Amino acid sequence: MLLGGAAAMQTHAQGSSRSAAQGTSGNQLAVQVNDDRMTLSVAKVPQVYLYGLIDADAAQRVGAMIQSRKIPPNSDIYLNSPGGDLAAGIALGRLFRAGNMTTHLGSPRRTATQPVFPKSSQCVDACAYAYAGGLFRWAPTGSDRFGAQPVAGNASATMTTAYLKDMGVDPQVFGSAPSGEVTWLDADQMRKDGLANNGRLLPTAVYGPANGGTSLTLTQQARDGEHRLILQCRPDGLSITANYAIGADRARQMVARATHSYFEINDKPAADDNHANISTVGSSVVFTQSIPLTQLNQLPSAYLMAAWLADRGGNVRYGFWMEMDPVRNELRNFSNGCQQMAKQNAPAKG
Repeated sequence: MLLGGAAAMQTHAQGSSRSAAQGTSGNQLAVQVNDDRMTLSVAKVPQVYLYGLIDADAAQRVGAMIQSRKIPPNSDIYLNSPGGDLAAGIALGRLFRAGNMTTHLGSPRRTATQPVFPKSSQCVDACAYAYAGGLFRWAPTGSDRFGAQPVAGNASATMTTAYLKDMGVDPQVFGSAPSGEVTWLDADQMRKDGLANNGRLLPTAVYGPANGGTSLTLTQQARDGEHRLILQCRPDGLSITANYAIGADRARQMVARATHSYFEINDKPAADDNHANISTVGSSVVFTQSIPLTQLNQLPSAYLMAAWLADRGGNVRYGFWMEMDPVRNELRNFSNGCQQMAKQNAPAKG
């Protein structure tokens, strides 16, 4: 069992919801906010369900709820809509991004005042553009369906293209305007195209000199906090440090339960001595390990690096992993620089 940055929180908790079914007429987007005790204990944030047709005033109503904090920042937004007003869908997306919200597909549970909802959800047309506004965007699961559709008309196409670029989404994912057809995307395709990130933004890299050697800092913003790997190459060897920023309380709890920590490169231990020192620094779990210089040969082509804490229960590990493709150039530069340093400091033969 893995508990880390990639874990999805899509539990529909039982209990009452504070704002149920605002705007429930058939031609309006309805809103249900689940912020009961059980929801917050499991998901940590309110679950907000937006369902039905996206009408022209939908963004104004949702914006008012955000302004009043009925929908607080970082909320989980669940969408189920056949589309509607394009401008309103884009405005909703911008509200989601401004509030660092996470978008999913999903339908609310039944309440005494609401009908039975279908088990599957769909998001297409204006809804798809609203979904793209989520800072973190979860791919659909089960029988949920996501439809990307281009828009016709120069003005609308210009507006949607600019919006998608602002959201960091490739407009080509939504197809070409001449066809105007809906492209139904599955979860794998959405992740491949960058439309879904499943709670993890692409890592960034900073490479340069540090402390008489070279360093490479890899940083990734994730749903559960900031993940950071710091590789340092010095004349006396190579080390890797993990900084897992998850909040002071959770960091202390995690360290208290951890038996050991370790790093992996391409799903294999980075060192034979598979233990690293663990500590809490502010709101982060921090651990460092020396790794053999021979691992430099793997770095240029590494596809995955991970940092893990083993729980004393034995069946659980906590931590994070990063895909290396987005930082490939910096990884190669670091490896080459470190190899040059190793050669310069190697003892002379004879």
